[in-house]
Amino acid sequence: MNCPTRYFTENKMIVFDMDSTLIDAETIDELARAAGVVSKVEEITKRAMCGDLDFGQALAERVRLLEGLPLETALDAVNQIHLMPGAAELILYVKNRGYKTAMVSGGFTISADKVGKLLGIDFVVSNELLVEDGCLTGKVVGPITQNDSKAEVFEELSRLNGLRPERCVVVGDGANDACVFEKAGFAIAFNPKPILREYADVVITKKDLKSIIPVLESLSYQFCNQAQHVDIEQ
Repeated sequence: MNCPTRYFTENKMIVFDMDSTLIDAETIDELARAAGVVSKVEEITKRAMCGDLDFGQALAERVRLLEGLPLETALDAVNQIHLMPGAAELILYVKNRGYKTAMVSGGFTISADKVGKLLGIDFVVSNELLVEDGCLTGKVVGPITQNDSKAEVFEELSRLNGLRPERCVVVGDGANDACVFEKAGFAIAFNPKPILREYADVVITKKDLKSIIPVLESLSYQFCNQAQHVDIEQ
């Protein structure tokens, strides 16, 4: 994270991860459950989120296991996923204070588009599961398929909004968020995997996104200059 000289009186964008951040699940795990391969996929997910496995490789391996899953079944599984507690309140809070909102996810459009529309998020970027003859093919395409893809998308979103990356807030939970945390002005780790903690300015361990509101309210020149690292627990 890089604290700018003039801080969050000027900051106008907050970027969220989706899975286990804005929603209370990992989309890939729920799809795997529907396909009957949940244990295999969860193991790969765990290794990837902890930084033990290359993100791109892990994504391809997990999606491959979904080959043949009917799209209708996949959509039914996605529709069972709930928002993270406090998600709607947090998005309303930041919008009322002039922030642009973005969701940058290594997850999939079948979930991300729905979440983005439900919460009124300004920019939604995610991957697409390929479908043929009404079933998943086991292949995925999109802008977030490699280790540093999130950082590249984040920088592009910042540029499009006329903002330097260091003037943005990011919120995430997994190892693949670290590349974004390094570039953002302020990084909030939400119930994070251990590897992400070292990149965060603030760590939230309460499963309620409203816990982020006091953090945003407290951002100031002094908070930035002191470069505090704070854990907020249940």
